Amino acid sequence: MNICVYGASSTTIDKSYIEDGERLGRIMGEHGFGLVFGGGANGLMGAVARGVNQVGKTEIIGIAPAFFNVDGILYEHCTQFIYPENMRKRKAIMEEMSEAFIVTPGGIGTFDEFFEILTLKQLGRHNKPIALLNTNGYYDHFKSFIQNSIDENFLNEECHKMFFISDSCEEIISYIENYNPEETPVSKFKNIK
Repeated sequence: MNICVYGASSTTIDKSYIEDGERLGRIMGEHGFGLVFGGGANGLMGAVARGVNQVGKTEIIGIAPAFFNVDGILYEHCTQFIYPENMRKRKAIMEEMSEAFIVTPGGIGTFDEFFEILTLKQLGRHNKPIALLNTNGYYDHFKSFIQNSIDENFLNEECHKMFFISDSCEEIISYIENYNPEETPVSKFKNIK
């Protein structure tokens, strides 16, 4: 199984995020999961890839437009690298090549990737597991944001079932391994109160 991991490319984030990213990658590799990611060498993208590479048993598939291919930007130890012509095609390929999605802390690009894959799930275009790694409580405000949207009737209460949030890499992997799409009927997500 390939897991798509979204996350920051920043080189200025606290090292605790990097350590958690590498831990996630190692656990993925130990469980035999391949990595599909944005191909970056830095930030959480690079951390997860390094973690998977330390175990060395599974594929690491980087996907990035060719204009990113400059010194130090892309991770050198991918088993496969795909160069789509633009960012939209990049996201589509990442989705197609993955059976699950993990969102680590990140910025605008990570939010864009997460909300697109969440929207596609709500629209019934896939029913794959989506998990957010809540390192240092990074996504605590996001949980409040989602709850407020439910309270204000912009989202259905069932929205909570579309994704899983945990600060534990082990819990994230366990959620993916035990995910049952039949227990998460996407038809419920579209019904507005």
